[in-house]
Amino acid sequence: MGNPKSFLTIARQEAGYRPLNDRLHDYGEVEQTLNTHDRQRQASRCMDCGVPFCHWGCPLGNKPPEWNDAVYRGDWQEAYRLLTATNDFPEFTGRICPAPCEKACVLHLTGRGATTIRENECAIAERAFLEGYVQTKIPERNGLKIAVVGSGPAGLAAANRLNQEGFSVTVFERNEAPGGLLRYGIPNFKLNKAVIDRRIAFMEAEGITFRYNEHIDLQALPSGFDAYVVCTGTPMARDLPVPGRELRGIHFALDLLAQQNRILEGIEVPKSELISAKGKKVLVIGGGDTGSDCIGTANRHGCESVLQIEIMPRPAEHQDTATSWPYWPTVLKTTSSHEEGCSRRWLVNTNRFIGNEKGEVIGAEIEEIAWTTPNDGTRPEMIRTGRTEVIDCDLVLLAMGFLPNRLPELPDNVFVAGDASMGQSLVVRAIADGRKVAKDVAKFLLKG
Repeated sequence: MGNPKSFLTIARQEAGYRPLNDRLHDYGEVEQTLNTHDRQRQASRCMDCGVPFCHWGCPLGNKPPEWNDAVYRGDWQEAYRLLTATNDFPEFTGRICPAPCEKACVLHLTGRGATTIRENECAIAERAFLEGYVQTKIPERNGLKIAVVGSGPAGLAAANRLNQEGFSVTVFERNEAPGGLLRYGIPNFKLNKAVIDRRIAFMEAEGITFRYNEHIDLQALPSGFDAYVVCTGTPMARDLPVPGRELRGIHFALDLLAQQNRILEGIEVPKSELISAKGKKVLVIGGGDTGSDCIGTANRHGCESVLQIEIMPRPAEHQDTATSWPYWPTVLKTTSSHEEGCSRRWLVNTNRFIGNEKGEVIGAEIEEIAWTTPNDGTRPEMIRTGRTEVIDCDLVLLAMGFLPNRLPELPDNVFVAGDASMGQSLVVRAIADGRKVAKDVAKFLLKG
């Protein structure tokens, strides 16, 4: 490393968010960026670790020490080369990844504040596009054709790797545009969709064909391909089957998020199907990132209030000794959306929804709960306390995750990647699995 002692004199500096009163009036990306000088100073904090755990913590096996050193030295082109050796889409992960690499950073584990790996990654990607380091590479074709079903992060990664290996790749997407969860599940204020379009344009220039509005039956796959990669994600949201679930005004989180992203693309939504939080008391059920995205969207709609409830206990404010490295740290996460205005409650279960004479939701009965703490390895069980209350709400958003995918039995030349294979997971893991499955496909087809 250029300066292996910078971590002793330079503190962690995050770029932070745009001013609250500014960002609440649009859907532009909320995260700011540092200037080049400060970004290089942050990169210099990456130590010359004997055993850099960030390699292991990243599902892609990224090598932050190598490209952080290149950033510190001002060699942005080399940094991009090192970064894209393991990550096909750093402009995506640099914006939306929860950065398991930072949780594994030695600086984080010693209480000095992790290197700003995720922000550095995004800065490298944007510098590469700005200065023209991202170049199309059209490989020599090997005569074999691959169909990729689904254009989410796993499908895009598999398509990109297979294309570079010389296969002719066609990507089938059931929606009107590519990206899957990236486009229809993540708000624009976290990932501007022009970032996706920019990458797709490069992939098309490199020879990948995208076909939209095509729903593929996995038991009747399109003919003419030597192998198939199924990347259909986990399309079935986890429901809440309690009395009153049928009332109007109760929606899955992705119904709101996908609709809002389509509206921002200029797609008209019939008034009868429009989900609006304007002037409403919003209840978000589920404490994860999707629930947080609903809060940010509801605030931009101009809601009266937002309450987010979670069935699990409130996490610790700081590092929890019960989940120390290498386990994922269970700590309280406050996002930009939480800062924009909401109330949060934990250890709350929803018993039923309450409606009016028009069949519209007007409230929810919730109950305080507790959990058992078994020592025999069995799962904790919920304990009802009987302490119930009714909260007012006229828009309910269910953000409780997704059910595992159930796929039919598939032929030997059909491979499954991403959430369709693993279940609900991170974008970075989906990209990693797409890369892995691309290698499996190449090995299968080129074994002779």
